Amino acid sequence: MEKNQIIETESDLEAVIGTPMEIVKTKILTELDDVMMEFIRQSPLVFISTIDANGHVDISPKGDPVGFVQIDAEGNLLIPERLGNRLTYGFRNILRNGEIGLIFVVPNQRETLRVKGVATIHKDPETLEKLQANGKPALLYTYVDVKECFMHCGKAFIRSKLWQPQSWTISTSSLGAKQLAPVFGGDASEESVQKTTELLEKAYTDELY
Repeated sequence: MEKNQIIETESDLEAVIGTPMEIVKTKILTELDDVMMEFIRQSPLVFISTIDANGHVDISPKGDPVGFVQIDAEGNLLIPERLGNRLTYGFRNILRNGEIGLIFVVPNQRETLRVKGVATIHKDPETLEKLQANGKPALLYTYVDVKECFMHCGKAFIRSKLWQPQSWTISTSSLGAKQLAPVFGGDASEESVQKTTELLEKAYTDELY
């Protein structure tokens, strides 16, 4: 790659992309408005970014029944935690650096909601019970003090055709199972991938809550 083709400054960037229009800047708010709150109440999925001790970024999806992320009286967020892989990268990151970024997704909505804030982790039993799902309280929850939020335009979802089933690939075989087969002591053979698929399906059935 030629050195002179690398974008290294904001001026280089703006020469290609341009500068943001003033009207676009006005959509960035410091607290959730009513429409944003409604978007969160309709969302079954949020992508969460955190920063580790070395400044590297992790991103993790969190999903549950619609409206699983609660909004308190101050307009801040409570995100419940369920059973998972126990790596807890995101939580360990929050303990070291509370800065957090969220993208909320709602099915068939082309726009997304972006939120920045400061996160802390909590375990008070009364709130965990309020955040229950399938009859089981949350294991803990992430509290996000909202600092910045805005609706993101739908061009990415339009280009990707995410909500258009006719554009999806026909295959439903799990690429995750193919990648994880060696982790479970198998190999790349069809038999090993199938066994891994069955293990994953069992976990998805028996260990969601």
